[in-house]
Amino acid sequence: MKILTAKEELRKVVDGLKSENKTIGLVPTMGALHRGHLSLVERAVAQNNITIVSVFVNPTQFNNPDDLRSYPRTLDADVALLEKAGCKYVFAPKVEDIYTSDELGSPFQFDFEGLDKVMEGRFRPNHFNGVVQIVGKLFELASPDRAYFGEKDFQQLAIIRLMTKRYHPSVEIVACPIVREDSGLAMSSRNMLLSDNQRKVASHIYAVLAEGRQFVPNTPVAELKECTIAAIEQKPELKVEYFEIVDGNTLQNIEKWDDTSYVVGCITVYCGKVRLIDNICYKNIG
Repeated sequence: MKILTAKEELRKVVDGLKSENKTIGLVPTMGALHRGHLSLVERAVAQNNITIVSVFVNPTQFNNPDDLRSYPRTLDADVALLEKAGCKYVFAPKVEDIYTSDELGSPFQFDFEGLDKVMEGRFRPNHFNGVVQIVGKLFELASPDRAYFGEKDFQQLAIIRLMTKRYHPSVEIVACPIVREDSGLAMSSRNMLLSDNQRKVASHIYAVLAEGRQFVPNTPVAELKECTIAAIEQKPELKVEYFEIVDGNTLQNIEKWDDTSYVVGCITVYCGKVRLIDNICYKNIG
């Protein structure tokens, strides 16, 4: 396995692979890898000749400078995990090799067709602009045949699909299921910031979401939302930032279960100062 740190190195590798008609799978990450990331890598390895994993903490998608500073950075450990998983190339550039000072100084502009106005977009202005900006750059550099993203970041996945359809239609977006800890807690790099006790408490989030399935479709949507939030916040360490039940395609709130054939509940919860996201599919017909 080779570690590449410069754009020129990556382009040279990609040009060589393309000349040999090799298929490329790309797994964009911000490092601090866990089993969820590795499930994406393993799928990419199985479906492509060569897998490239980017490890880059992208500053343009952070609204809070403290959040950017505290984000875990564990490159040596990440590289060891990726080598065992069959990754051939790790792209780990510095910020200045990806962005100009102008790009860092002004938000990237993209028409999200309303996908950014709800949920995460309400609480993290310009977050998705930064996500689209870095993913677009990685697509241009790595020219992947397929790119792999986890379903835990449900809204991000919808937005990346839109961006790809518009600007990189040759790239196939492969969505991979949420990987959970034995407790049910969705795996996240941010879990590293939780204490042992907080980790136990945070498992309550998915337990409540999963229990809520039994009340669909006989309980009104608004009532399930209210009861879910109340049940999670029974744990004093947990504070729900939002819980929305939405059309899985448009991300718009629904009022009745039969408003759409694809219903997803999306949630963000603070456990202490650590912000955790999760989602659950209530209905997917067709």
